[in-house]
This record gives sequence, C-alpha cells and structure tokens, in this order.
Amino acid sequence: MNAVKPRAAARLDDRAAAALLSGAVGLFLFNVVFGPIAIVLGVAAARRARPGRPGRVAALAGIGLGIADLVVFAVLVASKIRGGMFVWNVSG
Repeated sequence: MNAVKPRAAARLDDRAAAALLSGAVGLFLFNVVFGPIAIVLGVAAARRARPGRPGRVAALAGIGLGIADLVVFAVLVASKIRGGMFVWNVSG
C-alpha cells in the first residue's frame, strides 16, 4: 500500500516575513517609517524568491502594504493642510 507523505510546509523567507510585518504595522503606527522599510525588504525578498513561491507572494504583499502605508501618510498630511499651512494637533 502506498502511503501519501505529507508535504513539508514551505518556509517563508525572513525578509519577506519582515516586509509583511512592517507593512501591516505601518498601517497603524509610524507609517512614514515602516512603509519604506516594508518596500525595501519586500524588493530584496522578491529578488531572491522564485515566482509562485510563498516567499515571493509575501514579498509582493509587503511591497503593497508599504505603498499603502505611504498613501495613508499622504492622506493624513493632506487632511491636515488648512489655508496653505500644515496644522497637526498632537494633544488629545
């Protein structure tokens, strides 16, 4: 009888995982910092990964989240511009 061997789970590249994590965190905190980090790590991971592998998909998702971080930052800054001046109130 032929037993089917379970397929080993593909390990995610550390750079791809870091890009994905930084992109996700950057949507909520310090998006101007975490966005570029996610993009740089995502590009580095995507260059190393083969097409169709989970690492490449995670790297591309990290790049997308990094870009989304910067878009969120741009929207936040644009919403705080009043009469040609940048007004940001930090106190609650």
